[in-house]
Amino acid sequence: MEGVSIIPFGGKAPRIHPTAFVAPGVRLIGDVEIGPEASIWYNCVIRADVNRIRIGARTNVQDGTVIHCDSPKPGQPDGHPTIIGDDVLIGHMAMVHGCILHDRAFVGLGAIVMDGCTIESSGMLAAGGMLTPGRTIPARQLWAGRPARHLRDIPEDGLQAQQAGVAHYVALARRHAEAVAASV
Repeated sequence: MEGVSIIPFGGKAPRIHPTAFVAPGVRLIGDVEIGPEASIWYNCVIRADVNRIRIGARTNVQDGTVIHCDSPKPGQPDGHPTIIGDDVLIGHMAMVHGCILHDRAFVGLGAIVMDGCTIESSGMLAAGGMLTPGRTIPARQLWAGRPARHLRDIPEDGLQAQQAGVAHYVALARRHAEAVAASV
């Protein structure tokens, strides 16, 4: 992949599904797995040097986002891997660290999700929000603020708009992959 840094670490190398799009400028380090039709946009850093990171099918990680994980500790032998499900949208410049994002979760632009947090299926953290350690956003709730608090439940049309966003990014990633291939 032209312009992508793929760095093995600790005996583990990033694994990328052949249908995934990884943009130039991305840094993938260690035990990273990227699923089918996922897209990792320009200048993201995904560093799995102390634990594992999994990114599901059709998930998109937008420009400048940093994803990391947390080491195992006494009393917490698994530490906090970062597990990201299918059809997840992560906005530009987000920070996602040692957490679980279930299928169809949403992390807004510039938002922070900290160690031990969970965003359940179709849960949303608004742009600029900060989910502090150990917190959970329940399914179909929108949280906002620093620290994040429940703002409202998400109506059905909001969920449909999110799914439309997933489809948009899958198609856009294909177009970018073609443009990158043509520029080489």
